[in-house]
Amino acid sequence: MEKPTTSAFVESLPVLQTFEEALSVKNYIKVPDGWFIAVTDVVRSRDVIKDGRFKAVNMAGVAMITGVMNAKEYHNIPYIFAGDGSAIAFAPEDLDLVRDVLSRTRTWAKEELALELRAAIVPIEKIREQKADVLLTGLYVSEAIKNYAFIGRGLALAESLMKAGEFTVDPAPSGEYPDLTGLSCRWMPIERQGYTIISLIVEAAEGKQRIPEHLTIELLDLVEADTTGGHPVPEEQVRFKWPVDGLDLESKATGDGKFKLYCVALLAWVLDKTGWSLGDFNPHHYRKQLALNTDYRKIHDGIRMTLSLDQAKLSELKAFLEKNRAAGYLKYGLSEQDQALLTCFVPSISSDDHYHFMDGAGGGYAAAASNIH
Repeated sequence: MEKPTTSAFVESLPVLQTFEEALSVKNYIKVPDGWFIAVTDVVRSRDVIKDGRFKAVNMAGVAMITGVMNAKEYHNIPYIFAGDGSAIAFAPEDLDLVRDVLSRTRTWAKEELALELRAAIVPIEKIREQKADVLLTGLYVSEAIKNYAFIGRGLALAESLMKAGEFTVDPAPSGEYPDLTGLSCRWMPIERQGYTIISLIVEAAEGKQRIPEHLTIELLDLVEADTTGGHPVPEEQVRFKWPVDGLDLESKATGDGKFKLYCVALLAWVLDKTGWSLGDFNPHHYRKQLALNTDYRKIHDGIRMTLSLDQAKLSELKAFLEKNRAAGYLKYGLSEQDQALLTCFVPSISSDDHYHFMDGAGGGYAAAASNIH
């Protein structure tokens, strides 16, 4: 039987309409035999973030997704962003392409961002040999975008193998970079007065396959994650800003000159201030779509969320987590910060399929992962 291509497999996945549906294993499909999992990770990312370079870390984390989508010239690739790295699943036909992108991305991160990026491509058989797996489903985000949910503990195992030096993808020769067209970090960090930005990772306790479903539903209800109540980027918080940070990093990613990028950013700010449209670009519509297309909640061998909570809700969340950790149902990591950060992949400003990857701006998922208990 002929194995499905990456695109054909993605088209066959269910697309769940609510985040709550992604909690049930019955809605997932195993990746086919012979497939591969590619993973990346910024080395010593917490130290880099402490130095104030969180934008660079997130940009390096998104780079593999952007590079592979550009190289494939379509977006039917199962991906997930983890703050200081990312993961994708793909068919054997894409092995050479993905290896080339990863190799170039490592070189680009080193030479342009002064970051060491680990990268590995792990065969799914190696993951299954160690009693883990990778199961996938699609998750509706907006009419233009679907994200992907991963369960089975396979991504965590792939990351462990990568950090142990197995299945490593070597860097490309100096100056050989991936096509990162559309990779952007123009948005200023987002904050809400009186609210704390929470980066949260919740996983099953050691020795357990999954968190009891009723507890995950209770968690989502508590933070209103399935009704967007905890969404850290409501539309009214999204604003074009001038002058804007991040264009130096964007220039290093795309190769566009900084003067050109400043001009484009200034034009967007003027259009936003005046409410004018230009061609197919309407700033009000773009901001609305940005809020919809943000991956503030995801399933990545557990639940990961970036939320905006007031102090009362944060205290309630911590009490819930501690109670169920002590009862042996789950483990969790949490980091608190004043701001959230968006790193974006914008194939075209005239279409709605722009991707916005979110992390906390003061440690984010990397800090949360370091204090899981």
